[in-house]
Formats: sequence, structure tokens, C-alpha cells
Amino acid sequence: MAVVVMVAGAFVPAAHAAPGQAVFGTGSAALAQDDPVRNPVGKATILFERTTASKCPVTFRIHGSFEGLPDDVQLVRYRVVGTEKWRSVKAPAGHGGAFTAVLQTFTWDWETAETSVQIEIKQPDGLVSNVLHYFKCGSPGEDETFGETTGNIGLTASGGPLAELVADAYVDAVQALSGAEVALVSRYGFHTDLDAGPVTSEELWATQSAGLAVDVHAMTGAQLKNILAYPNPQGWVLTPSAALRYTLEGGAVTEMTLNGVPVTDTQVIKIAANYILMGGWQGFPRWEGTTSVYHGGPDDMAALASYLVKNSPVNAPAGDRVTVR
Repeated sequence: MAVVVMVAGAFVPAAHAAPGQAVFGTGSAALAQDDPVRNPVGKATILFERTTASKCPVTFRIHGSFEGLPDDVQLVRYRVVGTEKWRSVKAPAGHGGAFTAVLQTFTWDWETAETSVQIEIKQPDGLVSNVLHYFKCGSPGEDETFGETTGNIGLTASGGPLAELVADAYVDAVQALSGAEVALVSRYGFHTDLDAGPVTSEELWATQSAGLAVDVHAMTGAQLKNILAYPNPQGWVLTPSAALRYTLEGGAVTEMTLNGVPVTDTQVIKIAANYILMGGWQGFPRWEGTTSVYHGGPDDMAALASYLVKNSPVNAPAGDRVTVR
């Protein structure tokens, strides 16, 4: 049984969609009328929110965010790819061209066969969503691939480009629902580079085999500096997602910026990571004194898989977010 890891992504045309299947009216009086020439949804994302403490069995919600809609009342019809039943959600008048709603709630257990979720939009151009993966209740097939890379994404002694990629995947998986600004990753448990070309399930397992849930905590800039400055026994550093850069010098963080702006000791930052890192079990200090913000994220391996599929082909990050002097 598999759980879906919801990662955000843009809707793209579905080659199999039949023309003339739109059920989008203009105004409330026309909501149930067929209008085969309109494609009201210009862009959409789907997001994953786990609502149970257990990772499997699990109950989770799919949130849908739709952009480009005309500003009057709109009925968006959709279904989970692979099922027959169409569902609908109504965007009220005055939504400003964007609308977000919970689309569906799922409960998966060990007997459920799915490991991913995708949404199809019922309109003439047949939009389908990004694929969202979740592997805590089920494993990917041996021959399954998850996007591709344009070149080798290397793992270094301190993390390097591969750890940066994983950090980007973490924050992408939870940012929209939690407000996370940054993710942190330890290279603990990573075993191999991602080779150029299609990313196999074997490579995913070698990268994030523990299947740990991604959570979000809030902390001050001063607390963050203390965590980043801690000397790991192996000489590793914590790798941030793209928004954060820092410099280690003489056992202390001497420079740190968030989105290019220096971080102050008092500002509060929401940070995503797997709960084992937060708990102090990967050779770095426990996140004591921080505030829990969000426990609805997917497992870490599925967050990476969803990010790779969404952004394929993926380039290697530069591996330069941490400077050690």
C-alpha cells in the first residue's frame, strides 16, 4: 500500500484527453453547461497533507490550487488519474483568478497498491497534474524511473550537489501548506551519486532509503546559527535549500543570508527537515527550543521523486551554498 507524497507542480496537457469534455460555465447559472471551447484552468498545483501521525496506515488530503480562472463563479471538474469518477469544486465569484481547495481525502494502508497520485482536469485541453509520490506504505517498481538528470549529481564528503538537490525537494514538498522558507539536509544515509539520465528506483533507495517524514519547525536566526555551527564528528555540514547560504569559520557561522538578505539573530525562520535530524540522531544537535509548525509532509524519498519528475530534466546544483574557511 502506498501513500502519496504531494508535491506542487504545474498542470500539463494530457495527450489522451477527449475534446468537448469541459463542464465549465460562465456564471452560476451556467455551471452545469458544456462549453467545449473553454479551458478555464491556466495553471494548477496539487499538494499533499498528511493528517495522521502514523506514516502507514495514513490519511492524507490533496489540495488543488488553480490559477487563470475567469473571476466569476467557476466549476472545476477533475478526477484521480486511473479512476472513472469525476468530482467538482466550485470557485466563488471574486476569487481574483486563483482558487485553492481540498479536492479529496484518502486513507491508505499496507494493502493499498498505489504509490502516487495525479489529477486530471475535465476541459478540452485535458490538463493533468504533476505526479505526487509516497513510498512509506509501498515501494516503487524495480523498472520505474523518476525523471532524469542532465548530468551526474555528485555526493561529496559534506553533502555537495546531491544534498542541495534533496534540500530543494524537501522545501518544495511542504512550502505551500506550511510556509517553510528553508530546508536542511544531512548527508547521513546517502550512499551514491545520481548518475546522468533516468533516475531509477535503486538510486532513490540509495539516496533516501530510510523513508523519513519531512516536518517543519520554526526557530530564530541565533538558534539556526548554533545548529549549523555544531562540529559533526565526520566533518559534515548541514546542507540548505537554495534560499539559504552560510559561512563557517573557526567553529562559528560568520555569515548567513536568506534570499540574499543577512539573517538577524531575532528573526524567526520556518525550516523543513526530516524528524530524525530534528531529533539529534544524525550527528547534529537536537533542535531544542524550536517550535513545531507542520507535521503533514510526505516521506523524504517520495519528496525527492516528486521533485525530480516535476522538474525533469534536472541540472546539478552548484554545491556552493556552504563555505568553510
